Amino acid sequence: MDILSDTLEVLRTGRPMVTRTDAHAPWALRFQPISGAGFHVVVEGHCHLLPPHGQPLALGPGDIVFLQRGSGHTLCDVPDRDPVDFVPERVDRSSPIGQVTVEGPGPRTVLVCGAYAIDVDRPHPLFSDLPEVIHLPAVPGRHPVLRSAVDQLCAEFHAPQPGSDAVVTALVDLLLLYILRSWYAELPKERTRGWAAALTDPAVAPALKAIHDDPGHPWTVESLGTRAGLSRAAFARRFASVVGEPPLTYLTNWRMATAARLLHRSPDPLSTIAQRTGYTSEFAFAKAFKRHFGSPPGAYRKQVKTAGDGPGERSTDTVDASASLAHGPGTHPTRVGV
Repeated sequence: MDILSDTLEVLRTGRPMVTRTDAHAPWALRFQPISGAGFHVVVEGHCHLLPPHGQPLALGPGDIVFLQRGSGHTLCDVPDRDPVDFVPERVDRSSPIGQVTVEGPGPRTVLVCGAYAIDVDRPHPLFSDLPEVIHLPAVPGRHPVLRSAVDQLCAEFHAPQPGSDAVVTALVDLLLLYILRSWYAELPKERTRGWAAALTDPAVAPALKAIHDDPGHPWTVESLGTRAGLSRAAFARRFASVVGEPPLTYLTNWRMATAARLLHRSPDPLSTIAQRTGYTSEFAFAKAFKRHFGSPPGAYRKQVKTAGDGPGERSTDTVDASASLAHGPGTHPTRVGV
């Protein structure tokens, strides 16, 4: 698996949730912060995003915004509206799809909004290097693969067919990859740094791939430098400069992220997980894991299974917060008068 796909797979803690919002002016909806990331696609009409910091952002048909920290924000027809909190009815947790209607006499705006369950307890350069809000305006001929995924997503909402839940979930997963690809492609070469640079850096990328392909291998700075074709000292400097942390720090963090995923998704005993993540004994693994996450691996596994939705969502409060951005999986059409 390539580095970007592998990273997203490890950091996800559950399936995405998505909703179709049909809003008629006047309207303004306040979205609460979530433990994850979110996005909005303007299918029809115009609106404004009021981010937690900065000026209002005008959005038009086809525009996409991605909020990598799941920050609280407001969507509205015009910036001076008094927003209302959106609290969806939740009657069926089995579907990732919701529907919301905002009634009013004015112009119509149709949105597709979604939330990704991302484990915020495991910060990774992939997300820490991104701006708080990514805006990808609709420009003819630009990012055709991303636009195709958005068109398919909108088509599923417009005319649901048998299997639409599975199709929508898969498309929203793809959308995250396409949004990140498109953002990286938009960056001028002189501004490319951090994770965006690491993915294509001729020295760093081979070392990252080695770590991701086999996190249990007894890697050293010297052996990773050999993969990069650099001396030990030169590689350490290059890696830290591009990624933002030393190579063995990244290795340890990735091993812990991998271990957390295995504890959540596999029935493997702790001894097996320890071996797969580079620890010679279960005791050494447990000590490192507790130092990193604050609880021993056995307790962590029990905790995430109790929460039900993943390591980044330790309680039903967090699960509900994730649902609020997506307007709730499987909700009744909810009508809000503003």
